[in-house]
This record gives sequence, C-alpha cells and structure tokens, in this order.
Amino acid sequence: MDEHKENFHGKDMNVKMSDSKEDEQAKPCSRICPEDNTAPQTSLSQSNKDFSHPVYKEIALANGHINRMSKEELRIKLSELKLDTRGVKDVMKKRLKNHYKKQKLMQSAEEGGPTDTYYDYICVVDFEATCEEDNPPDFLHEIIEFPMVLINTHTLQIVDTFQEYVKPELNPQLSDFCVKLTGISQEMVDRADPFPEVLRRVVAWLQKRELGTKAKYAFLTDGAWDMSKFLNIQCQISRIKYPPFAKKWINVRKSYCNFYKVPRTQTKLSTMLENLGMKYDGRPHCGLDDSCNIARIAIRMLQDGCQLRVNERMHGGQLHSIPSSAPVEGAPPPRTPSSRD
Repeated sequence: MDEHKENFHGKDMNVKMSDSKEDEQAKPCSRICPEDNTAPQTSLSQSNKDFSHPVYKEIALANGHINRMSKEELRIKLSELKLDTRGVKDVMKKRLKNHYKKQKLMQSAEEGGPTDTYYDYICVVDFEATCEEDNPPDFLHEIIEFPMVLINTHTLQIVDTFQEYVKPELNPQLSDFCVKLTGISQEMVDRADPFPEVLRRVVAWLQKRELGTKAKYAFLTDGAWDMSKFLNIQCQISRIKYPPFAKKWINVRKSYCNFYKVPRTQTKLSTMLENLGMKYDGRPHCGLDDSCNIARIAIRMLQDGCQLRVNERMHGGQLHSIPSSAPVEGAPPPRTPSSRD
C-alpha cells in the first residue's frame, strides 16, 4: 500500500494502539530515528564499550576523510574497492565508511562478510487491503492480498515467493479506487478464500521451509502498518487470535533511516529505491511487486553492512519499539492461530 498507508484512518475497533513515545504513529520523526541498530557485532567492539581502543581513533580519522570527499571521489574509491557505486552521496559515504570499519575491526570470516548475522532468512510482507479514495474515520481495511518474499541472508538472494488473494468479509465489494490502486479486480477476490483459510496456507508455506525450527527467521515490513494495523484488525474481523509468529518484525524504514542517517521523510519505498540508485520493478501497489522491491532494498542494506534486526513488536494490542540493546530473537515456529470464539 506504501503511500496510501500514510493516509490510514481505520477506526480502533477495540484495537489498542500505543500513545507512548514508542509508538511510531504517535511520534512522527522529522529527524534521525532514535533507535540505531547498526553497531557491529564483534568481540572487539563488545569488549571496548567505552571506545577507548586505538582502533576507534583510526576509524574516526577515516570517517573524517570520507566526509570531505566529493561524490566523484567517493565513486572512484568505491570502484577501486570493487564496491557498488550507485546511490546518492550519503549512501556512498556510508558504504565506504562501513567497508573501512569492517577492515579495522577485523570482522571474522565466519560472519560471512556483509550479510545479516542474526537470521538465516528474512520474510518480507506487504499487504494490500480494501480502501476508498477518502477513507471515512470508521472504515475497516480488510486484507485482500497476502504476499511474502523470502530472502536468504547468506546468499543475499530472493529464494521463494508466496501470493494469494483474500476474499473480504465486511465489505466484499471493492471500491473503484481500490481496484485502480491495487490492480486487484472484483473477480480476483470473489474467487479467493476468506482470510483464515489463506492464513492456514501461509503457515503451511512457512513450515515447509522449516522456518523457526531449523532456520532462524524474522519478518520485515515497509513501516508498522502491515502488522500493527492491517493484520491486527483483520484478525479481529476474522475472529482469530493474532499469530504469535508475527508479533515481532523489522520495520525497514526505521532501519534505513538509522543506518544511512537520513530523515524519516526520505523512507518512502520510491525514495529509498531512488537514493540507493535503483528503480521500482513491477506495478506499484501490487503486494507481491511491492514486497519484491522492499526485499531489494533489504538486500542492498545487507550488502552495505547493515545488520537488520527486529525493531518493533505487538504486545497487548499495542505497537512498541524494540531497543537495539534488547536480546536478538527470531520469530517462533509458525502455527495456525486459534479462534477467538
């Protein structure tokens, strides 16, 4: 849904949304995001929390030199190092700084280089939901497309995808605006199964890939809306409990602005792609295409040295941020949630 999610006006419907400082919706971020999850996980950095080790002075000197480089100088240096030369100046600076930082900290070969060190797989989800051009305050968005894109963090490749349409229950007739925005026709949802049946197949798909059992994994979304609002409300509509395996996720917008040190205003999907030197591939607002493009951003961030980790969660029906100091945990094995009745 991307930009359309920014205009979400769904009624609470007894869904508690946090008004604390941790709630992303209650705290628009016009500056740099507060939670920085990019600290390298090395024994050197962990054993020198006061940064008194001489290596940190070397890193600071290298960073100062990189900050003074022009865009063309950055591109030349990245090319010499056989690193990606695409992206805006700030992205290239971060890429070069991270390269030298890893060298100085003598990152072990066992970590696999610039790849995610927390999870074996990252599962990208970007729902499409019912909508109107001017959503009334009491409009309840129902999920009509459930896509997933699976990233292998060791190979940095998309290795599998899942996509199913969902038949809405409360408002089975799609608005003309929704059809035009998402490309999902009335016939597609009429032929689809209700959400609980689709969710059962989602769980089976995840189980078949042994996620949460043999492989450590986490979900990743473009913002907080997919899990904290769309999935949360959909489960109440469908009278099923919120699935435990989806209670924690990586909000890639937070990770992106923390890692590249940019304002939250520069974290829309189209802007992130553009700043990384990429173009959108596919049809905007197609859930599967959006998920694939979000996955491309996640892969590029991993290549640039970002250690993506869970940074948001649902607890007691409320959205909370997860601090970078919290223990890193993967999502639990997927199970079909029980009925609320």
